[in-house]
Amino acid sequence: MSRAARLSVGAGEVALFASDMHLGDHDPNTAAQFFKALDAQASSITHLFLLGDIFEAWVGDDQPDQVAAALGERLKGLVNQGVRVALMRGNRDFLLGSDGPDLAWPERCGALLLDDPTLVELFGEPVLLAHGDAWCTDDHAYQRFRTEVRSEGWQARFLSRPLAERLAIAREMRTQSERNKQGHDIGDVNEAAVRAALITAGVRRAIHGHTHRPGSYSLGEGLERWVLPDWLAASGRGGVLRVGAEGWESVLPNLPAA
Repeated sequence: MSRAARLSVGAGEVALFASDMHLGDHDPNTAAQFFKALDAQASSITHLFLLGDIFEAWVGDDQPDQVAAALGERLKGLVNQGVRVALMRGNRDFLLGSDGPDLAWPERCGALLLDDPTLVELFGEPVLLAHGDAWCTDDHAYQRFRTEVRSEGWQARFLSRPLAERLAIAREMRTQSERNKQGHDIGDVNEAAVRAALITAGVRRAIHGHTHRPGSYSLGEGLERWVLPDWLAASGRGGVLRVGAEGWESVLPNLPAA
């Protein structure tokens, strides 16, 4: 976790948090619903935090994706109106911000790429932000996979492949992931791991996504975690967390099933 000066949201400001949109050209309806919800909030926020799995798959910042381009234009528009935009990698888009001959995708949007986890200050209170997959410590196979694909060597080898080959690998991985999800829920975090992270960071609250189990959860001893919703138009799922001087509010837009 970075020890650099952290982002701060204070008097007169409003932060919006979202994650697990799983955006991509494969699902234009979910993209349309998320964009509609984002547009509805855009004029009243000063900070936007997207905490991973922004995209369903990400093979590098040269990925040719119309939905990603549309999101990028919205993020640039927000930055141009003075909104501070910060992005975090998830388990689906851990190659976001990969090196290349051009500016990395977050930089092209004017966005800051956050470490996972990272600290922000919300109205004087330090809060830990994370995607959440690193806290799913009971899933040993996934943690081994996560360690492998987050290594510099693995990423350098993958990114050296031609774009068409990387896209084909991503399609196969997505197909396999869908097979694995048949009849199985996404694993939840290990709450002891979250408590340990909060205690180490010296804070009492965390905001994360990944688990698709939205809500606020007490961890005991005054510690808690806020879990962001995932987005899926076909099931009418989605939502954001809005944090302002008036408090923390889960905003569930009107998202009818497609």
